[in-house]
Amino acid sequence: MTSRFIITGTDTGVGKTIFAAALTAALDASYWKPVQAGLDEETDLALVTRLAELPPGRAIPEAYRLTTPCSPHRAAELDGIEIDPKRLHVPEVEGPLVIEGAGGALVPLTRALLYADVFADWGLPVIIVARTSLGTINHSLMTIEALRKRQIMVHGIAFVGEANADSETTICEIGKVRRLGRLAPLDVIDAGGLANAFAAGFDIIDFLP
Repeated sequence: MTSRFIITGTDTGVGKTIFAAALTAALDASYWKPVQAGLDEETDLALVTRLAELPPGRAIPEAYRLTTPCSPHRAAELDGIEIDPKRLHVPEVEGPLVIEGAGGALVPLTRALLYADVFADWGLPVIIVARTSLGTINHSLMTIEALRKRQIMVHGIAFVGEANADSETTICEIGKVRRLGRLAPLDVIDAGGLANAFAAGFDIIDFLP
């Protein structure tokens, strides 16, 4: 068996892609972001490839590359297409795999399909990435509830930001979810610094089968 995880966030901008890059590097995994919305700046695939120092064979191309940085359903509409879930099959790879969603678990891919619905079809464990600042308790617990409502296994929660022991403990106790660790803020984000921060904040054993 190999490790295969879906990475989702409690909101946009919580550090999900940075965590995904750190986990990808730590596991020597392949990385896949099925839908990229927004192409003007560095894409998530490009960022993870750089930070995880991925060789070409482990950087899996997106199923959809959409022009506008907004919700995938709307970005697809603006590009004159509709996302077809049949194109979102989990890729067959050798070794571990990290799959990153977009924003939060209930982000729509179409006007009738949410990312969480696709997660349920995939049947893989989900890691929730949450910030530690004000508002994270509510957002985290809602994300946990939304995933469990669909019988999706929550592997645990990874925090990103300054330490906030009470919020982190509260989320894990009420949500009955494992605290995987916390990725501390970095002044400069590069491959070496991110690897060191992950090693300091997480135990790789928690991500092995």
